[in-house]
Amino acid sequence: MSTKTIVGIDISQLAHKGGVGVYTQNLTQELSKIPDLEMVYFYSSLRKAYQGNLKNVKKYPFPPTLFEMLFNKWRNVSIEKFLGVLDVFHSSDWTQPPTKAKKVTTYHDVVPLKYPHWSHPKIVAVHKRRLNLVEQEIDLVIAVSESTKRDLLEVSRIPKEKIVVIYEAAGGNFKLKPEEEVEEFKKKYKLPKDFVLAIGGIGERRNLTRVKEACSDYKLVIAGVDIPWLSFEELPLLYNSAKVLLYPSLYEGFGLPILEAMGCGTPVITSNISSMPEVGGEAALYVDPNNIEDIRKKIKMMMDDTDLREEMIKKGVTQAQKFSWQKCAEETARVYRRLIGN
Repeated sequence: MSTKTIVGIDISQLAHKGGVGVYTQNLTQELSKIPDLEMVYFYSSLRKAYQGNLKNVKKYPFPPTLFEMLFNKWRNVSIEKFLGVLDVFHSSDWTQPPTKAKKVTTYHDVVPLKYPHWSHPKIVAVHKRRLNLVEQEIDLVIAVSESTKRDLLEVSRIPKEKIVVIYEAAGGNFKLKPEEEVEEFKKKYKLPKDFVLAIGGIGERRNLTRVKEACSDYKLVIAGVDIPWLSFEELPLLYNSAKVLLYPSLYEGFGLPILEAMGCGTPVITSNISSMPEVGGEAALYVDPNNIEDIRKKIKMMMDDTDLREEMIKKGVTQAQKFSWQKCAEETARVYRRLIGN
């Protein structure tokens, strides 16, 4: 009878919206289905109780800042005190607790390290402190794109052979929705008939000043600004409602909205830098994110050229299908097995 590999994973990011939370939710759901893994989960949040359906979740109603100090700075308590004996511990992008287990962590991007002026100084300090621990202690790092792997090699002392690229994915909910559902959604949020969709965010990274200028001849809806951040259930309806996703970000570790939009049959215009060409493949139109005229020209092409739109929609659906959370989880489980010699 084979012995299961006991894997602890920090799922505290589920308390927050954004790409890391999406990754954590989808990866853990798929890992929980893999028979030779015995999963145990660490969750800490003062403001938001755990609301998922994972089994074996150890919940601690304390702020993440406390565990950041405990695990990254004081380092006098191991993760085993909270989760029991482990074979592997998979840390979040926030803390790197002491452990006797094999250590895995995921880097979604290196914004605080590569572009510190885009982040609060306290966040930069946390990520620098954590990186120092990762460099000293980690057994394997998962990077969510080849671009993020290159960035890690640039900003850290992590050896190349310790970095494995495992792609994220759009969830199965991101698909074409019935027209009546889309129309009902548009009425609910008072959305225009035809509009360009952009994704909001904190700071300069999402390039919204240039987005607004480039869209001066079109209706523009910015998620998180003109429409509130939506639930996982409603977000696909927003993509379905849009004529095009305009995503000329100045930097992404992966770029989940590209695949989410493509899965919903929404054509994508995105940047020709960072991870975005890696994710979009041949299924997106690319722009220089610093060139407003280039962005404006590509919007006009996508809005006016029916044949181009149809071609990009078909290519986008195919491109999104190349990525899956099941594949992500299987490759992650392979990393765990590799570390313990199975």
